[in-house]
Amino acid sequence: MSVARMLTGDRPTGRLHLGHYVGSIANRVRLHRGYESFFIIADLHMLTTRNRREDIDQVSGNAREMVTDILAAGIDPERAIFYLQSAIPEVGDLNTLLQNLVTVPRLERVPSLKDMARDAGKEEMPYGLLGYPVLQAADILCVKGEVVPVGRDNAAHVEVTREIARRFNHLYGPVFPVPELIPADTPSLVGTDGAAKMSKSRGNAIALSDDPATVRRKVLGMYTDPNRVRADVPGTVEGNPVFAYHEIFNPDRDEVSDLARRYRAGRVGDVEVKERLVIALEAFLAPIRQRRAEIEADRGLVDRLIVEGTERTRQEVRQTLLEVRRAMGLTGAYQQVRRRAERSRRRTDAST
Repeated sequence: MSVARMLTGDRPTGRLHLGHYVGSIANRVRLHRGYESFFIIADLHMLTTRNRREDIDQVSGNAREMVTDILAAGIDPERAIFYLQSAIPEVGDLNTLLQNLVTVPRLERVPSLKDMARDAGKEEMPYGLLGYPVLQAADILCVKGEVVPVGRDNAAHVEVTREIARRFNHLYGPVFPVPELIPADTPSLVGTDGAAKMSKSRGNAIALSDDPATVRRKVLGMYTDPNRVRADVPGTVEGNPVFAYHEIFNPDRDEVSDLARRYRAGRVGDVEVKERLVIALEAFLAPIRQRRAEIEADRGLVDRLIVEGTERTRQEVRQTLLEVRRAMGLTGAYQQVRRRAERSRRRTDAST
């Protein structure tokens, strides 16, 4: 009995942070041993918002950092297949075939695309960004992914994939599984500035690889209740980023409840609440840092995983693309032309 496949991954734009962990990595760690798990290094997706030559030149290093972070967070390298998207050109071929199965108005209804364009400083939507969900569908369907753990931002993208898979199967026959979306337990994590979700580009992120001093500095600088000018002023817990982090990362529920009660009553200062959060985050991050150091000590491990995974995945994608072309009748069209050309050549040779 074959094992179901899971497809997930990230764009190689730098080291991963707590927002990535909450939004997707925790789900991947929990799920990956139960599936044949493919992890995409989505550098073609990166080009939709970051396509300068200097951005592309950083892909190799960022890919290694990203894979190292994922392994350090708890992914077993023996149970994961990492691959570089741009090293499999057949994904682009599949993207070309699938883009005819969805309309522009449907893609314009994907809510996260406008947010991505805005965050990237784009005044107008690039063609590639509008088609982001179609390329993502090609990523998922090229390995016949059946399970896709995603954060809230990508949930609508996966729904486009499901629609495309159903549309293709209806038109040409049952080639693709319709993938199941598995959402994160926590939709997203607000950044340390309290203004938006955690993001490297906004400078409001705590990286999984940050050292203790950096974590402490970032936590002590976190946004809290702006109306609380002194420790004896009652504060608001709801919507307070420091308490949001406590809820996720502090396993001592009694401590969190006590801090929240005293905060509302004006009987604890912001500094103490933040210091307690530093302790909780250190307990969470220390094992990740330790695993990261062990991975980095095995020089070449991450590069080997990426190369071996990419070569294996390309074999899978080639097979899928062949099945797609056969189902659509594209292979037959050229074969018919070739046969007619061959008959014509033989007739010409016979008459000379």
